[in-house]
Amino acid sequence: MTQIKLTKNELRDQQFKLGQLQKYLPTLQLKKAMLQAEVNNAQTELDELTVEYEKIEKSVERFQSLLTDVDALNVFPALEIKEVVKTYENIAGVDIPSFKQVVFHPPQYVLFDTGLWIDQAITELQSLSTARQKILVVEEKKKALEKELREVSIRVNLFEKIMIPRTLTNIKKIKVFLGDQQLAAVATSKVAKQKVLLRKQKALEEEYA
Repeated sequence: MTQIKLTKNELRDQQFKLGQLQKYLPTLQLKKAMLQAEVNNAQTELDELTVEYEKIEKSVERFQSLLTDVDALNVFPALEIKEVVKTYENIAGVDIPSFKQVVFHPPQYVLFDTGLWIDQAITELQSLSTARQKILVVEEKKKALEKELREVSIRVNLFEKIMIPRTLTNIKKIKVFLGDQQLAAVATSKVAKQKVLLRKQKALEEEYA
């Protein structure tokens, strides 16, 4: 730890530093609270999307036996994801992804040459895949928020538990030292004055002796 100077200039520097720390701490605390709320919201959203995914998954189970059909070869190309479109917004200084849509490759089959169930199977299986992508985007969002929350929490703890207490200790230490110096200076001044008076008194006594 850097040794502080026990001077008035150092005292002013430490007091300024304390003011800056106390000024920015509430901002960090607010950011921490906002991030924690966003993490909680992301977890709630994740829970809801998981329930939705499981519901769709249960619905498409009826197509399992049909997927061994020769016509099933027409289903799988239509389930290939071409692009997951996301938008980004800044939340508490973090760029957060939001799900927009999934773009699938167009189906490669002739409607009249396949079973009647193909269209519905593709629609529901694409819905299942979309639900999965929504979950992945929210997981990405939650991960980014948690990373920023950890970093902000470290800074808040650093301010609250180390930097502010240390600065207060430094200020107290300098004030005590300067106070002791002032008392010593006053005491020295009194002793000096007393010596002057004693010399004057002695000189007078010698003069009238």
